[in-house]
Amino acid sequence: MRTVRTLCAALAAAGLLTACAQGPDSTDSSQDAMTTTNTLLAEWEGPYQGVPAFDQIDLAEVKPALEIGMQKNLDEVDAIANSSEPPTFENTIVALERSGRDLGRVFAYYGILSSNLSSPEFREIQSEMAPKLSEFNSKITQNAKLFERVRAVYESDELAARSPEEQRLVELVYDGFARNGATLEGEAKERYAAINQRLAELHTTFSNNVLADEEGYTLYVDEAQTAGLPESFLKAAAAAATEAGHEGQYAIFNTRSSMDPVLTYADDRALREQVWRNYYSRGDNGDEYDNNAIIAEILQLRDERIQLLGYDNYAQWRLENRMAKTPERALELMEAVWPAALARVEEEVADMQAVADSEGAGLTIEPWDYRYYAEKVRRAKYDLDSDEVKQYLQLEKLRDAMFFVAGELFDFAFTPVPEGSVPVFHEDVKVWEVTKKSSGEHVGLWYLDPFARPGKRSGAWATSYRSHETFDEPQNVLSSNNSNFIKGAPGEPVLISWDDAETYFHEFGHALHYLSSNVAYPTLNGGVRDYTEFQSQLLERWLTTDEVIDNYLVHYQTGEPIPAELVAKIKRASTFNQGFATTEYLASALMDMRYHTDDPTGIDPDAFERENLADLGMPSEIVMRHRSPHFGHVFSGEGYSAGYYGYLWADVLTSDAAEAFAEAPGGFYDQEVAAKLVEHLFAPRNAVDPADAYRAFRGRDATIDALMRDRGFPVPGE
Repeated sequence: MRTVRTLCAALAAAGLLTACAQGPDSTDSSQDAMTTTNTLLAEWEGPYQGVPAFDQIDLAEVKPALEIGMQKNLDEVDAIANSSEPPTFENTIVALERSGRDLGRVFAYYGILSSNLSSPEFREIQSEMAPKLSEFNSKITQNAKLFERVRAVYESDELAARSPEEQRLVELVYDGFARNGATLEGEAKERYAAINQRLAELHTTFSNNVLADEEGYTLYVDEAQTAGLPESFLKAAAAAATEAGHEGQYAIFNTRSSMDPVLTYADDRALREQVWRNYYSRGDNGDEYDNNAIIAEILQLRDERIQLLGYDNYAQWRLENRMAKTPERALELMEAVWPAALARVEEEVADMQAVADSEGAGLTIEPWDYRYYAEKVRRAKYDLDSDEVKQYLQLEKLRDAMFFVAGELFDFAFTPVPEGSVPVFHEDVKVWEVTKKSSGEHVGLWYLDPFARPGKRSGAWATSYRSHETFDEPQNVLSSNNSNFIKGAPGEPVLISWDDAETYFHEFGHALHYLSSNVAYPTLNGGVRDYTEFQSQLLERWLTTDEVIDNYLVHYQTGEPIPAELVAKIKRASTFNQGFATTEYLASALMDMRYHTDDPTGIDPDAFERENLADLGMPSEIVMRHRSPHFGHVFSGEGYSAGYYGYLWADVLTSDAAEAFAEAPGGFYDQEVAAKLVEHLFAPRNAVDPADAYRAFRGRDATIDALMRDRGFPVPGE
């Protein structure tokens, strides 16, 4: 039974997506002929155990591919459910793991169309198919005969004789049914399915509304408004404007990668305010793309659904199988950090206001001033110029640095595949073969789609088109990283900020998690949300290691390594602006939890956001990192709903694990600690309970102390 985490938003899944397996078809069907003529359903051909035909995507094939794939999967599931043989691990659990191959291949293309190549035409298909996909999912999770067979295996004496990995597989499959309506009957069962169907529609609409506002608010400015902006940014913005038919102007996209440099460097305060308002009002403009009413309906439906299952609130249901276990434990962690973050913001604002006053700016710090004056404070306090740092952060060099780290810690080597040998969905996408550095053994492929463009959702993310498995035949991994960097002018390197460099490493950590898998069964490639961010957050720490700094952070013009004194400034300033970074994140995480623990009856999201932020003491100079109307983590699907706190939970593990490397004889490249990292924290994926896996690595549970030290906050008891 397969869960496809990367398509949760697209499919609005409640948590279990049997259909999303990927790999060669292993079943017979009367529809086989149609399968082979539809590119999206066809078995993958070519090298590397077969690869998706991304260069042959045809929108006309999407609906029929989904419909055929769903029916084939339902036929497979019905055959399992109606078997005359007594239920066993092999004929029930393993059979489910083997099902859904055809539809899984379709979802690889569907995810690309949704996230990387979206268009108005595809969004119409997406809106039409979302409720049908939800209905399909409900037919599986609410198949009474199927659930009885799963439950029989779960409760059988046979289970005790199975390996720990197989026992966990059965537990996860059983839990996926039981927590998603399989135990309901009659009207409650019908209502549960109807709610899922409506949520699928709402999640899709929410996501598409945000994308519409990102595409619809591109700003074209004249040179007079560009004072203070870095030359590298202006070259890229000019090239983008020219490509869009605005010769002589500069394009500012309504995405974080474009917004952030403007708010950090632009001297024109009116421009900063306009860019800020465009970005933070996505989904909140009172027009056809406004998401407030959608949020209200989503919250009410989620609450109604969990009441059918007997829970007090949505967060209680969501966290039951996470590391935090309860909303109270998640809130306890966030509330332990929140006061220190607020206190730091107060200090930061005072420093910024002092700079503004000394310049005679005649202003009071507003949200669109925060990054701009923080940069001035950074220069004054640490003599550190972020734009100077960017000159040493070349996108391609950073990619090479990530490959180096992967080689040292994971024994991976990355080799570019010959151009044209692996189909790609856009000319910007490049592909590498991943092998074991020590033996040359093939592991999989890594796709990289680095640049922003219309139709591509904002932000950065990782996904996989095929996951590791061995239970039938060994299956390699097809992993992918996706970013929204602004493409440089022709012949110019792409220079990025320090924050973006950390994000680049972060998302690569997810890819390494996919590539490291040694599990036998597809379901075990899933993960526990407040744990799976840990591996990626940990990888960020290697950006500041001497080996990366000395060899890959070189000036884009001279090729000279970054000066030691500049590195020292970066490290001294490592806790700078942590008030801002922690508070904008925690505000979103706390709001997410409040949305999902309060009674949503008659909720007005706009008022709820304002009132709760006031109750939390949110500083007026900062806004939530993701305001409610564009909080895609929470409202475009259910992957992070009541779970955005998970980044902080994972960061507790990250800080603690980083200290294990820092304390080791070989530092961050200590081979003994690296081997334990891969063995216990990357390779098992979800085959081991996360708490047990972390204890096996560290010898104890993590504590909050290392996190507080990392952020420069007071450590409790010290």
